[in-house]
Amino acid sequence: MPNPTVALDQFPRTAVVRQRFPRATELDIEAIVEAGLAKIPFKSGERIAITAGSRGIVNVARTVIAVVAALKKRGVLPFILPAMGSHGGATPEGQTEVIATWGITPESAGCPIVADMDVTQIGESIDGVAAYCSTPALRCDGIVVVNRVKPHTDFGGPYGSGLLKMMAIGLGKQIGASAIHHASARLGLAKSIINVGKEVLAKAPIRCGVALVENAVHQTSHVEVIARNQIEEREQALYEQAERSMGRLPIDNIDLLIVDQIGKDVSGCGMDPNVIGRSIFGYSAALFETPTTRPIVRRIFVRDLTPDTHGNASGLGMADFTTRRLVDQINWEVTLMNALTSLAVTAAKIPICLETDREIIGIALATLALPDPSRARVVRIRDTLSVEILELSEACLEDSTVRALEPARPLGGMQFDPQGNLNVLF
Repeated sequence: MPNPTVALDQFPRTAVVRQRFPRATELDIEAIVEAGLAKIPFKSGERIAITAGSRGIVNVARTVIAVVAALKKRGVLPFILPAMGSHGGATPEGQTEVIATWGITPESAGCPIVADMDVTQIGESIDGVAAYCSTPALRCDGIVVVNRVKPHTDFGGPYGSGLLKMMAIGLGKQIGASAIHHASARLGLAKSIINVGKEVLAKAPIRCGVALVENAVHQTSHVEVIARNQIEEREQALYEQAERSMGRLPIDNIDLLIVDQIGKDVSGCGMDPNVIGRSIFGYSAALFETPTTRPIVRRIFVRDLTPDTHGNASGLGMADFTTRRLVDQINWEVTLMNALTSLAVTAAKIPICLETDREIIGIALATLALPDPSRARVVRIRDTLSVEILELSEACLEDSTVRALEPARPLGGMQFDPQGNLNVLF
């Protein structure tokens, strides 16, 4: 018996639109970093570790290299420390490869990269969670923590994913990340991460933080060097700024969300729960509206992995459908290391897997049990960091609650290539 499906002539008509998001003024990152670091006390000859994480921060290489250059001008001996918990397969080679993806190498930065995974316990949080810090970082004279401040994928403010998280998870390497995620099973992630971060801030030789904020179109909107004693206060303010400027989907009630690509460079969860309304620790796919976070998304189809995720498919388990080509790209060693360290075991699950996009969309529409599939509320995005340009179905476009949009491609049938896969969105 063939699988129930919706025929191509019953697919919703769609149009490509652009959300109107404010643009950022071009920043002179090098000048901001140099002026900020000039206010932080450093001595000639000191060895200083600079953190570099695994997220797709648009100007991370430029910022880290600017920190290196500013410190070298003052006679400091900097080195770069990959700081990303269990990412990169939790190996020195894997983490070095991840930051090389962002353009951070010994040659580009002009300083060594020390990717040692060894850590030392330096204390406990107020909740009794062990606080670990990179041993090479502890052996140097100081640490400059570089990270983007943004809403975390699994908890709300007043802190999110920022400098304190980098201290707790990044500097803690795989052992520290595992300890925090185990503790979060009884304490919650917010307490576990933030309170360990505060312990590391108190006990490790943190000199300052360099915080970046991005807007809805993935532009750097703010860069700030923050003295050690101001990190907690300033991070809360920057979190609020980042939360206000975050890109989101223009509608809150979606039948089918098509995500072209997921990856660790997009989000720690592969696709950001703040955007899709699903948690990496479990979700509802009910066809009726249930009390839950917004948006409500009944079906998610993930088409591919980003090249820069290096086969890490953590987060795929939040989807309902995927392609054979995506599954064939999965690096199971790094995916399972990430999922098991974070205890997010659903993250590594494989959804219903089929060959072509057209086949999957037909079956996904059939599972919605709609009287008229052509009226399905379908949204397509490239990834959860890229929500400025979207493909929306006719029913979505007619929704009076949809936020301001500009047309980019007129209403028509979904566009597939000869193999039955969707054409490039933009």
